[in-house]
Amino acid sequence: MAKLTKAQREWRPGMPKKRRSTKVMFASTVLLLEAFVILFGTLTVFGLRRDEFPPALIFSVGIGLCLVYAFTCAVLTKPWGVALGWILQIVLILTGIFEPAMYVVGLLFAIAWWYGIRTGIRIDRESAQREREQAAWDAAHPKGQTN
Repeated sequence: MAKLTKAQREWRPGMPKKRRSTKVMFASTVLLLEAFVILFGTLTVFGLRRDEFPPALIFSVGIGLCLVYAFTCAVLTKPWGVALGWILQIVLILTGIFEPAMYVVGLLFAIAWWYGIRTGIRIDRESAQREREQAAWDAAHPKGQTN
């Protein structure tokens, strides 16, 4: 039998489901797409510049970066997680040193990151306001009460 997560062990009937942050979902999507871009960029640098850099170096740096991007998704809920994401945006832009097309790709992903964070924060704020208003309405209109 599979091991239950903490949330599954603590769940009781009637408990409201905890909302996942839209900001975290948008940021995770951008980071995972960037991880794939890093992977394909690694293959590109290997194909075009294997005479300039040892293949072991190319693949170790590329796969290492790919893993860092993927694992950053796990820390986006921490206060420093989004700051790490911004640092990774700069790293992606700087990969243009090895393949000039990555300057453009990195810049486009940095714009996508900024938009995802900005829009996610706005949606999370609106969702929290909507939940507060719904709770206030539910408190003023209990179930079973007729007017």
